[in-house]
Amino acid sequence: MEQEFYQGLAQRVRVIAEKADPFTRRRLLDLAKRYDAKGSPTLRSGATERPLPTPRTTPPASIFSGPGED
Repeated sequence: MEQEFYQGLAQRVRVIAEKADPFTRRRLLDLAKRYDAKGSPTLRSGATERPLPTPRTTPPASIFSGPGED
């Protein structure tokens, strides 16, 4: 359902871009590409998400007790 919505928006924006001046046409076509990317299930693989940090191999220094601490 969401995929069809964004594909429809992309198509409408392309129709408007056909009648626009060159500067506006370029911006509208870029917008249509973004709508296509949102509506495409293959392109929505989470590429915009940040990866999780790699796990530590050694514990942080703060958990070690120094001299004189018991």
